[in-house]
Amino acid sequence: VALQQSFSPDASVRDPAEASIKQLKFVAGATQMLLAITEEKQVQYEVRQAAAIQLKNICRECWVERMSYLGIPLPDYSHSTNPDGTPVKPALLSEDDKVAVRARLIECLLAEPDKSIRDLMAETVHCIAIHDFPEHWPDLLPVLLQAIGLNADPSQGLRVHNALLAMRKVCKRYEYKSREQRGPLNQIVV
Repeated sequence: VALQQSFSPDASVRDPAEASIKQLKFVAGATQMLLAITEEKQVQYEVRQAAAIQLKNICRECWVERMSYLGIPLPDYSHSTNPDGTPVKPALLSEDDKVAVRARLIECLLAEPDKSIRDLMAETVHCIAIHDFPEHWPDLLPVLLQAIGLNADPSQGLRVHNALLAMRKVCKRYEYKSREQRGPLNQIVV
């Protein structure tokens, strides 16, 4: 409901909805809910798109603790404080949420026909792959390569296209690295 209300021209409806959406990063299972909304074709397009945007933002912001180049945790720039005046600790996704998102995201992306939502999901793949591939997401490349391998079947064109898009996002991390630094990608480049 909050996602739908965030489009309201009435500020008295829109503002509380936007405030609720900003708090989703603190709710266990919110990423799974957002992915389910994004995937559901019966949901209004704008709501699906808003869910995909929020999913991408939460994954980018809350997947791992944000660190400076010096290895120091970055502060929470929301300037939120607890009732006792201490700064609110930045939200981090639980391991259960991460496992659930990794397990479902690629399949949702492979089946997505809409360019805007597909691009948002591909960017979410990129955000997660930066931190989790290959150690915590070892099946990412095999799943993408399997989908790409369906290229001889015309009925699988969407899946092949979307798998190539996801592969491009994964490879982006290694774009300017030397051969020795490309690690797991060497197996498909050779």
